[in-house]
Amino acid sequence: MTSVLVTGAGGPAGRALGAQLTSRAAEGADLTWVGVDIVPVTDPSFPVTDLAPRADAFDYATGMRDLIDKYAPDLVLPTVQDELPQVAVLAQALGRRAGRSAPATSRAADTSGTVVIAAPGSTAIAADKLLTMLALDRSGVPIPRYALATDFAGSRDALAWAGGPIVVKPRVSRGGRGVRLIESHTGPAGTADWADLDASWIVQSFACGTEYGPQVYRSPTGHSTVVVLEKTALKQGRVGNAAAVVRPLAGAAPDIEETARQAVEALGLVGPVDLDIRRDATGAPVVLEVNSRFGANSAHAPELLDAVLAQWGPPRPGSRPR
Repeated sequence: MTSVLVTGAGGPAGRALGAQLTSRAAEGADLTWVGVDIVPVTDPSFPVTDLAPRADAFDYATGMRDLIDKYAPDLVLPTVQDELPQVAVLAQALGRRAGRSAPATSRAADTSGTVVIAAPGSTAIAADKLLTMLALDRSGVPIPRYALATDFAGSRDALAWAGGPIVVKPRVSRGGRGVRLIESHTGPAGTADWADLDASWIVQSFACGTEYGPQVYRSPTGHSTVVVLEKTALKQGRVGNAAAVVRPLAGAAPDIEETARQAVEALGLVGPVDLDIRRDATGAPVVLEVNSRFGANSAHAPELLDAVLAQWGPPRPGSRPR
């Protein structure tokens, strides 16, 4: 039996995982799982739930350590964006196997409490949208123009720099929280007090084309599987989280698939990765952000969870070392 602990059980990504685990168990998979969150969770997809500390709390490390010791899961699947850098460091501090940015040559002998996440450095870069842009830019992965909000005196200057609409977003945030599309320096969005935007905010030129949410799984040995999802509706109209997605036929968007693969490999990520990619005015893909975790739409790409359970879970009797 494989036991799993899912963090952020009450959030979109956590709920998606809970539903998938429930479905697999119903189909006969030998699984048991628990969901944890900072608030009580009532979800039939999680047979057991517990409280977890906030990611920004000083007792986060000890609280998560205690939860892992309490439930002794084979796998820990973190889904809360804010906690990812701490989870990666905590995994190493506790001797729990976390992902590696370079191909692994062998499986660790003690896999108890394996945390499915990349190494701390890669995870920290992906958790900060400015660092993500810097790293992808350096590696030649296509991205929109980007800068800090403090690089401009106001929205008029930022719009002139971009030569069109801009997107302003927190460097560290969950999903589409705080994302603003500004198309003019007049009106409610354009007249927002720019002085309130400090260096914790990033500005990107707005890519006006179709948006995609590629789901990527990169194995500890470096092989990537990419499932392209097309976002057909966004919660904030032209920006924000996906309100609906479809899965195009395999090979329908090879440039999106390749761009997602390049981004994940450039950042040295392993495990499940959720990306946002849009086409710009020329139709070329640009990477908007990278989330080194399962996303809210992972149910549309069941290959990710299948791979995690197969490659990170406890080896089956008689199976070859992975």
